Amino acid sequence: MEYIPLEKPIADLELRIDELRRLATSQAINLDREIGELNEKAKQLRQQIFSALTPYESVQLARHPRRPTTIDLVGAMCSNFIELHGDRNFYDDKAIVGGIAKINTFPVVIIGHQKGKDTKDCIYRNFGMPKPEGYRKALRLMSLAERFGLPIVTLINTPGAYPGIGAEERGQSEAIAKNIMVMARLKVPIIVIIVGEGGSGGALALGVGNRVHMLKTAFYSVISPEGCASILMKDASKASDAAVAMKITATDALSLGIIDSIVDEPEGGAHRSIDITAQHIKKQILKDLMELKALSPNDLSEYRIKKFLAMGQFVEKVLPHKGSLS
Repeated sequence: MEYIPLEKPIADLELRIDELRRLATSQAINLDREIGELNEKAKQLRQQIFSALTPYESVQLARHPRRPTTIDLVGAMCSNFIELHGDRNFYDDKAIVGGIAKINTFPVVIIGHQKGKDTKDCIYRNFGMPKPEGYRKALRLMSLAERFGLPIVTLINTPGAYPGIGAEERGQSEAIAKNIMVMARLKVPIIVIIVGEGGSGGALALGVGNRVHMLKTAFYSVISPEGCASILMKDASKASDAAVAMKITATDALSLGIIDSIVDEPEGGAHRSIDITAQHIKKQILKDLMELKALSPNDLSEYRIKKFLAMGQFVEKVLPHKGSLS
């Protein structure tokens, strides 16, 4: 298990538990009582730490190096997954994976951002930051889904779209905008789960759904807290303050009407158990599919458009005329 700073007190206990287990095995000593006490202490510590996370601590968990990826989750909750490659135009962007699968008895097209597990894999997957061809691959798979009447499931986990020169030259902004436009009009059910980082347009390009959900410690934002702090506060070290002001947590998104529900995670974060996390997500997807199958193709599209147009609020204030005393 890899740990982040937030988990250090728990890591110390778990390493001690592992040492006692090895000692008990090698020396044939009964240490069940000591191990049980430390396990209980670790459980209480996890409850204490993870029941009162700050927004920036949620960001750290969403970026955990062992956070379940799209491939992890698809493997745990789908059967008969067939990955489809390439945008039929430029090349196969490894930062997005997608294909046809079954979730229980429902055939679906499932698409998601893919981060790496180690340095080599992260480079191969471009750290989960798609280029235009990645979004065009996703669009090709969505068009295939509509052609065959298959529901679409997207799993979002990206810091954002790749901002390199080549990506801009090949039309990054156009690719994102087109995905958003086409997703709004598709005539099949679309279910979106934000499973980690929901970064800017890179996330929204897969995020226009009839149902949108977030894992409990995921976050959804127009920019990273560090980027916001650098631009507005002129100090990236104030990312924690920026995370509070930006209202990026799942609880914030639910209260603002950005998402439909929060999907639970294992205690300590999604990385603690890929299987449990996948089962929670699968349960939500199946619930949505049962509800959405009652809607007609036109209703699905109209519902989706109205859902997103209804987001956001403004207050109109009439200013006094020039020279008025009020």
